[in-house]
Order: sequence, then structure tokens, then C-alpha cells
Amino acid sequence: MLNILGLQLRNLETHRDNRGELTEIFRNSWVGDVPVQWNLVQSAPGVLRGVHGHFRHSDYLLVLGGVASIGLNDVRPGSKTQGRSDLILMEGERPQVLTIPPGVAHGFYFHSTCTTIYSVTHYWDTDDELGCMWNDSALGLAWPCEAPLISERDARLPSYAVFCEQMKRKLTEPVNSPAGQISQLRDALGNKSPFPGAAAGGRTALQMLNEHTQLAP
Repeated sequence: MLNILGLQLRNLETHRDNRGELTEIFRNSWVGDVPVQWNLVQSAPGVLRGVHGHFRHSDYLLVLGGVASIGLNDVRPGSKTQGRSDLILMEGERPQVLTIPPGVAHGFYFHSTCTTIYSVTHYWDTDDELGCMWNDSALGLAWPCEAPLISERDARLPSYAVFCEQMKRKLTEPVNSPAGQISQLRDALGNKSPFPGAAAGGRTALQMLNEHTQLAP
């Protein structure tokens, strides 16, 4: 049982015969918004990527080979599970897909050489790249490592408290266009459909959350 609302961990079924095997890894019906970009990542043992967070796009992750621990924390203002954490072990030998909604921070620690594939629902944008230090105690994550290999960028990330303020600020910035309001509301809050009145000018995604939404799994 996951602690964070909106996270989805799906077990995949592998079909085997004397020719080999086949595993279905994606259906449009499994996600709210259709991905626009897919990425293939190779990671060395002992690498930790994160902790990152996005207010615009969701992630859809599959470990193809190796073993990874996925650390997650809900930083969505107004979420029933705000501040809660999950640490999920994913293995290539046990195929699963994890859907991470916007506003849920995530980091990936790789126990072994690991191949992962993930999709996003918006093209990469520096404005949608937030994060915090992987070992900030406020994350509530018991990482299975003490000195992982991290990137220079991740080494410069701020504290969890600063990260939460940045995420809140992004969610409370005015959304200028009607289309932008609907898009940002859907993406930032993990909801699958636009809401009535979302095109009213001068309002923010967080205000529209309070008026029209309730976060759900």
C-alpha cells in the first residue's frame, strides 16, 4: 500500500514460450495524459539521481534491467498526503511501471548497473525542473546508501524547505491564458480533466485546486 495519493505502481505480465518472452509496458488507458517524450537511461552502480520535482509534467517509469530504489515525497499544497514519503524497490526481473504525478518529488538510487525507460507528459523545460538535496532529513527517506555518486547539478540543489516554497510559488503564479490555466491545473495537480471555470483570468493553479479539485489516487 502506497502512502502518497496519485502514485500508481502496476505489475506487468510477461508472456513466455520457447521463442522468448513479451511484456506489454504501456497503454494509453493506464495514464491520464499521453506521454510526449520517452527517454532511455543507463546508470552505474551507486548512482543517485535527484531529488527532483515538477509542477507541470508527470513521469512514467520502468526498470528494464538491474535494481533501483525510488524515493518519493508529496510536496503538493492541499494534498491529503502532503509531506508523506514512499521508498519503492523496482527490479528488472520483476517488471512494474510507476506513474509519478506532478508535485511528487522523486529520486532514484541504483544498486547495480541499471537500465531504465521513462516518459514525460511535457517536453523538457528548465522552468519545470525543481528539486532538493537527496539526503535532507525532511524528505523522510531511508536511502540504502551513505555516499552515492550524484551530479554537480544535484549537489547544488537547495534544502527541502526551500524546494517546497519554490513549488508552492510555481503553483501560485498567475496563469495568463485560458489554455495555460487548464493545462497547468491539470498537470500541476495530477487531475485527468479540465475543470469548469478554469479559464477565468488572473487566478492561479492553487486557487483553482482549492475551488474545483480533490486529489485522488
